[in-house]
Amino acid sequence: MSIQFKALAAVGALAAALSATAQISQAEEAMEKCFGVAMAGQNDCAAGEGTTCAGTSKVDYQGNAWTLVPVGTCLTMELPAAEDGVARMGAMEALPRDLPMEG
Repeated sequence: MSIQFKALAAVGALAAALSATAQISQAEEAMEKCFGVAMAGQNDCAAGEGTTCAGTSKVDYQGNAWTLVPVGTCLTMELPAAEDGVARMGAMEALPRDLPMEG
C-alpha cells in the first residue's frame, strides 16, 4: 500500500467517526412540542386557531401556539407572569390563555 492510500484511508476513517459523533449528539437533543412559550411571530408550524403556520402567532406566550424545545424542558421553563400576575407555564397541549383578540 502506498503512503498516500494509507493517509486517505485514515482521513476517511476520521471523517466517518466525526459524522457518527455528530449524529449521536443530534439524537441526544430530542425535541418536543411546547405550547405557550413562543414569542409573537416565533412559533413553529401548526399553531392554533388564528394562526396558519410557523411565525404566525400574534401575541407573546400564545397558548395555542407551540415551539420545539429540548425534551423535558417544557414544563420547567421560567416565563414571566401575565399582566394580571398569574404565573405562566409551558404545556404539552394547547392552552386557553394569551390568545389574540378577535376582530
